Amino acid sequence: MAESRRWSVALWALAAAVLLMLQSDMTVHAGDRNYLEDFSGGVATLLDPGNSNTTEILNAKAKELNLTIPPKEEHSTLVMANVSNALNVRSEASGDAKKVGKLYKDCGGTILERKDGWTKLQSGNIIGWASDEYLLFDEEAEALANDVGRLIATINTETLRVRKEPSADAEVYGLLPKGEIVEVLDDGQSEWICIDYEGNDGYVAAEYVTIDFQIDAGETIEEIKAREAAEREAKRHVNYGAYTTDADTTLLLAALIQCEAGGESYEGQVAVGAVVMNRVRSGAYPDSIHGVIYASGQFTPAMNGKVNKVYESGRIKESCIKAAEEAISGVSNVGDMTHFRRNNGREGIVIGNHVFY
Repeated sequence: MAESRRWSVALWALAAAVLLMLQSDMTVHAGDRNYLEDFSGGVATLLDPGNSNTTEILNAKAKELNLTIPPKEEHSTLVMANVSNALNVRSEASGDAKKVGKLYKDCGGTILERKDGWTKLQSGNIIGWASDEYLLFDEEAEALANDVGRLIATINTETLRVRKEPSADAEVYGLLPKGEIVEVLDDGQSEWICIDYEGNDGYVAAEYVTIDFQIDAGETIEEIKAREAAEREAKRHVNYGAYTTDADTTLLLAALIQCEAGGESYEGQVAVGAVVMNRVRSGAYPDSIHGVIYASGQFTPAMNGKVNKVYESGRIKESCIKAAEEAISGVSNVGDMTHFRRNNGREGIVIGNHVFY
């Protein structure tokens, strides 16, 4: 891709040079090779292919002279973190500059500026500089984003029915309130969107949702401090020496399991709990159940407040509570895997509608 972009820029420069020479009735002979190279380089500098005025000028002149200019290739503005744990984002393009936030594994953002081996980016509420050494760009960034990103739907009506089939006459699973965010499984139909509803394939009317592609964002230093304070509060009644915990934290994990896999088999529910506990044990994630569940951009039901609602309601399935207890006790039917998503054909352990990897 980088090579093709260099050719695209070179062709644009050459096209600009030829057009301007033709417009000026200039003649270039074989012996003028260096002059042509210098001239085309100067034109490339003056006529920026990304400038809309340049595009209009060259296209108009090409049409007049019956010439074809190669299409310009746009650079991707996507950037992804290339780390196993976390990457510091700083206020300036320097390793000594103040930290303004962190990008975690699988997090991404938008490129704002690049210079001297550093990239200024925006990810969530973070705006700052990160070293290119720990970032992915272009095809590599796009490949990772496609792998770890997801489509989400935000409900934009007061109450929306989730149906079992893509039909207004189908049975209803439940209701979603305005502002709730759910994962999209398939948006290929014009009138209905297939979503993940507690582990089941549910259908909502497309006209009442807004679809977005979401990549996990990093955290600002302020957000990190707030999350860590909440974790300290949650740990006051918890002894993680042997991964034992109090009833409230067990119910919190059970609430997440219900939101993510309430409609799955018991094995699927245990697997979701095991992923959370594997993250607690891993050095790449927070070391508490509360911290893992509420880590920025990790679990959609935690992000949109659904976990809190289920937890506070007390209406948690017995199977989800039992699954949480088993996972906390050390049971895992997915080894040390730390990720899961709806089964999309990727490699991993498939349990029900989820693939664990």
